[in-house]
Amino acid sequence: MLPRDYGVAAGGKCRDENSVTETTIEMTSLMCAHVSSAVKIRVTTRVHIPSMSSSTSSSLTAAQMTAEDQVQQIELLTSTDDDHGGVVVEMDEPKDSATFVSILRASIAHWKQLRKKGIWIKLPIHLVSLVEAVVKEGFWYHHAEPKYLMLVYWIPDTANTIPANATHRVGVGALVVNEKREVLVVQEKSGHFQGTGAWKFPTGVVDQGEDICVAAVREVKEETGVDSEFVEALAFRQSHMSFFEKSDLFFVCLLRPLSSDIQIQEIEIEAAQWMPFDEYATQPFMEKYELLKHINDILLAKFDGQYSGFSAVSTTSNFSEKTSYLYLNAGSLESINKGLNN
Repeated sequence: MLPRDYGVAAGGKCRDENSVTETTIEMTSLMCAHVSSAVKIRVTTRVHIPSMSSSTSSSLTAAQMTAEDQVQQIELLTSTDDDHGGVVVEMDEPKDSATFVSILRASIAHWKQLRKKGIWIKLPIHLVSLVEAVVKEGFWYHHAEPKYLMLVYWIPDTANTIPANATHRVGVGALVVNEKREVLVVQEKSGHFQGTGAWKFPTGVVDQGEDICVAAVREVKEETGVDSEFVEALAFRQSHMSFFEKSDLFFVCLLRPLSSDIQIQEIEIEAAQWMPFDEYATQPFMEKYELLKHINDILLAKFDGQYSGFSAVSTTSNFSEKTSYLYLNAGSLESINKGLNN
């Protein structure tokens, strides 16, 4: 609203009713005549009016308010900078597609002027109606989680360097061996060995944010009810095209039992028991799987003191304050250090 001392006629003329020596007014109007009705652009116009008679004042028309006098305040998407010259947009507020597309195009133009590179738009599941509009503007899927879809866009006319989605799934196998050289084994109700009568060690997938050493202990507890502690990662295997075209890392872990009573997880496990290693290793199905034969050889060498795996050492890094684990051959390292000190 303008002050009561000033008026704006229908034709856009201004008049100074009090003949003030010099006055500055600020007019804000919605320029809808030249803008799609779906998008409202707020325009601020500053007009300096020197001291003049009312007749002179009336000669100031809207036509004299040039485009240079107008400052357009266009809504842009809220974003944060990433570490690689791009921006991340986390959507939350609902918008209709037409309005959103106009704002998105203006935002892309703005980021282009800033020489930004990649654009990441995180769409929560309640804004799924905007997916088609984003894709039509040149974005593509990067990855999806249960509650959101991440889409990306590359601005420069250069090779796209946006990193690919996670390429690997991580799994663990838990060899729990007691002082009698008995191995904790299970028969599964589903999966590759279902109904074969084969006894195998507990396996599972590492959860997001979970350490390998923690995952192995958890899987044993879930499937058998046995408490255990992580000793070493004996070996790992990498394979490809194993789960929805993703690669797979499988870590074979040695665990020490802290309890012996078995309580099976009835949803997934048919049976569980402690089995002498020799009986376990000579099961007929073992001959079909070279991987399992290698694991048995490793465990035998471990029994004889001829093999050392990788212990989990708690550490931190300059990239994160959170504790992580470095898996290393602690036995060999200790021997080297002793040799250097002697």
